[in-house]
Amino acid sequence: MPIMLIGVGLDARLGLSFGEVRDVAAEAKRLGFESLWTPAGGVPDAFHVCAAWSQDTGLRTGISVVPAARMWTPVALAAQAGTLAQLSDGRFVLGMGTGGYGPGFWESAGLPDRPIAVMRRYITTVRSLLAGQPATSEGLTLGPRAMALGVAGLPVVPLYIAALGPQMLRLAGEVADGALLNWATPARIAESRSIVEAGAARAGRARAPLAMYIRVCVDDDVVAARRAFAEQALGYAMGRPGMPPTAGYRGMFGQMGFGDILGELEERRDRGASPAELADAAPDELLRAVGYFGPAAGAAEAYARLCAGLDETMVRIITARPGPEPVVEAMAALTPAVIRAAG
Repeated sequence: MPIMLIGVGLDARLGLSFGEVRDVAAEAKRLGFESLWTPAGGVPDAFHVCAAWSQDTGLRTGISVVPAARMWTPVALAAQAGTLAQLSDGRFVLGMGTGGYGPGFWESAGLPDRPIAVMRRYITTVRSLLAGQPATSEGLTLGPRAMALGVAGLPVVPLYIAALGPQMLRLAGEVADGALLNWATPARIAESRSIVEAGAARAGRARAPLAMYIRVCVDDDVVAARRAFAEQALGYAMGRPGMPPTAGYRGMFGQMGFGDILGELEERRDRGASPAELADAAPDELLRAVGYFGPAAGAAEAYARLCAGLDETMVRIITARPGPEPVVEAMAALTPAVIRAAG
């Protein structure tokens, strides 16, 4: 069975400068990490970051994810991805997601409330453009309809889809080169794998690999690490006021068994509780089911348990202190060699 790939995930929330992001990536390579990932939408820009990382380290880089429907036309996204494919000699992975959910989101993006159909069209359009073929963006963007990059022979860009629910997971199996999960427990990973396999079988394809960020906050100050981790976790898990509890990440966390817990936290929020108070009130049961916080000792064992069933995992770092030092400390505690030994 192939060995799971282990990368590191760095994002704008860490507050690092462009130079610091590059320095940390060089340290990640020295520590044995096999890929470098970042989400789109912050500063420094994800495409520029991946370009610098590729030239500095030679490692495979990836964006997980670009909120495609909200921020990019297919031709603009394909042009960026194709440029990075050339620059990296084919060591770039593009992850795409819808960027939102619900009829209000799709109306604001000028698109129909049909996320599966939109993502199917989006990924096939971007793939056609990268293959040097003309394409049309009818129904995908308010920009130009007929499009082409005007270049052929680009290195292949693996296209991954961010998938939470069963329909998007099946779509990833049918048309994508990989499925990007998020905040999933090991049981949820196993369920997702079976759905992706079913989608691949229906399309007569090999199963797309499963990859996922797993968040960690490694710090000897357990109280501070817990709060920093919990605030990020609840930012995804708790539903916005007025949002159905079955929608988005709120729905996924409910399916994983945390619906009642989140309902209580949402009631506290609606009564005026601050994010810090909510983070302190979140039970360890929820937090430790989807990530790790605390000292370096024990981090690798917990991480190895959480990434079971994945083909690739990315150590997504959260810090309780500013600067690059806690980022490097977290990477040193969770190198690929240490995680594999613990597993």
